[in-house]
Amino acid sequence: MNINDKDNEFIDIVDHILGNKEFKTLKNIEHHGVNRFDHSVKVAYYSYKVAKFLNLDYHKTAKAALLHDFFLSDDNRTVKERIISTFVHPKKAVQKSEEYFNLCPKEKNIIEGHMFPINYRVPKYAESWVVNIVDKSVAIGELSQKFGYKLNYATNLFLLFLINYIR
Repeated sequence: MNINDKDNEFIDIVDHILGNKEFKTLKNIEHHGVNRFDHSVKVAYYSYKVAKFLNLDYHKTAKAALLHDFFLSDDNRTVKERIISTFVHPKKAVQKSEEYFNLCPKEKNIIEGHMFPINYRVPKYAESWVVNIVDKSVAIGELSQKFGYKLNYATNLFLLFLINYIR
């Protein structure tokens, strides 16, 4: 966890989650080209920093952002199962989080709303919107690293096609 090793306040807020045995199992689940644990830590840390800058409740933001993808799944899921998971995993994450940690209504909404507009739960709080946007930004960065050369290749082909078409 090198992204936030020097931010003691962040670590103090989320250390009880990071040390949880069940939460650590997320290290074994692939997510956007990294593991779900590392993805969640990035989302939590950046959300914490944004919420703190905006004078929002950065404690609840950090905790809920860390738990936003806290659900277990098999890496061997079918494409159909992965697509369905996109819509239902926020609810699963709330349920799993509540097994181990107490969640307030704001934290539940942060977790449930992190996939808006893909799923039905509209973020109610500014903190929910922060995590929603940060999660999308982190995911795009991770996917760009995973598929970067393919994206660059496809973009270059498209631009060449477009240039030739315009001529």
